[in-house]
Amino acid sequence: MYDRCRQRHSLTLPPVDTTPPPKLARRTQQRFATKAGLCPHFDFGVSTCTSFIWHPSPTMPKPSAISPTPLSTAMALRLLLATAFAAVLLPSLPASSSAAAPAALGINYGQVADNLPPPQAAAVLLRALNATRVKLYDANARILTAFAGTGTDFTVGVPDNLVPRLATDPSAAASWVRANILRHVPSTTITAVTVGNEVLTGTDPTMLRSLLPAMESLHAALAACNLTSRVSVTTAHSLAVLSSSFPPSAAAFRREVLPYMSPLLGFLAKTGAPFLVNAYPYFAYKADPDQVDLSYVLFEAGGATTAGVVDPATGLRYGNMLHAQVDAVRAAISKANYGKGVEIMVSETGWPSRGDDDEAGATPENAARYNGNLMRMVAEGKGTPAAPGEPLVVYVFALFNEDQKPGPASERHYGLFKPDGTPAYDVGVKAPAISGWKGSGNGNGTSGGTGLVVAQGPGGADGVGPGTGYYTVSAATANKVKRRRRQCVESLLVAATVLAMVSGLCWP
Repeated sequence: MYDRCRQRHSLTLPPVDTTPPPKLARRTQQRFATKAGLCPHFDFGVSTCTSFIWHPSPTMPKPSAISPTPLSTAMALRLLLATAFAAVLLPSLPASSSAAAPAALGINYGQVADNLPPPQAAAVLLRALNATRVKLYDANARILTAFAGTGTDFTVGVPDNLVPRLATDPSAAASWVRANILRHVPSTTITAVTVGNEVLTGTDPTMLRSLLPAMESLHAALAACNLTSRVSVTTAHSLAVLSSSFPPSAAAFRREVLPYMSPLLGFLAKTGAPFLVNAYPYFAYKADPDQVDLSYVLFEAGGATTAGVVDPATGLRYGNMLHAQVDAVRAAISKANYGKGVEIMVSETGWPSRGDDDEAGATPENAARYNGNLMRMVAEGKGTPAAPGEPLVVYVFALFNEDQKPGPASERHYGLFKPDGTPAYDVGVKAPAISGWKGSGNGNGTSGGTGLVVAQGPGGADGVGPGTGYYTVSAATANKVKRRRRQCVESLLVAATVLAMVSGLCWP
């Protein structure tokens, strides 16, 4: 399911050739069956608004006949001073309420393992990370039920093996929505459904033809339940859908992908759903560590790319590879005549903490630097050079190491945490210990196990550990929270002062 090796061919640093190879054999991550049944007429979030109209009494004078009461000199002075006071101070305060809020951190919660802790333990780790978005590769009922009432934003998935059926049988889509969406909302927040994973870089003609009809069928089933305003339908793509990715402005979709991609983009633009891309700078470095600067892929200054990489056509300077990859997708979408009408989200990105002997760069130190710097970027609400005003939504892969995943050793070591809840490496996060479970049976957990112990990290108060040079997760999120609290307090103080002036509390 995570056939990321294809993405190594989407390098964003010249002069490496970025043409992707043919799609490798796919791996199925999750399988589950749905019950037959039609979606009931279930309505969420539909409310009516009542307009209040003034109906004057026959004995009441018309508005034009009402004589205004002259303001006293003191009151007029107070209003004038209050207005001037607000005009001077309010523009200087941060416009946090009107500006775009920083994108929340997302985490991929994979389950290809036989030793994961229960969802309740995962919830503690997610809170420690300040992650409010979670992406699943199925619609695991135990996880969705455990997170009811938490406000966590879930993206759930339809596995590849169900795509052809959803494309040809509308009742199957209605049944899936009923079994996997309606039973959980609104107590659990579900905002998106992904149909398949990296389907368009596959070679199965049935899957290629079925993807968009399956998405349309699922959207129709959600519409029948009045859920399309809350739940979007999309699919995740590998960077291998691009014919090249450097320079970003020259990127375009592969010719054989375009017949499927163009109508799919039309669907996303029409429904307001995001374009999801799985982007892994790690594979660019792994493929050619001698040519790709490590500091460039780890979001760090230094080395040969201190000044960044410049797109010669646009003049935009890129300080990291992930941003270049995202803007390459942006350029390809624009060339397909959909411009900025489709939001781009990074549905997967990460760095392994361990790998085989031939997997360069797969170390705990590099994983900590990549994910720590990535999370700081997300917490600061940064966009890409081509869209600096649009905070980039990113889902880190993954929450846990997954011991049942096939492939090279790196595939089993993308987790921020080990299955027992201890950190796979120091990510600068402190979480409360959890006792009473022992990892077994894919998250079923039994009593009597050891507790979760999550390292605080070397960062201290400012989040910068001695000699590490990277910004830890806890500091990035903590600083964001402190900044918002300070802005709120300042705004409240100004508002209170203005109200006091107007109401006369400042004068006897």
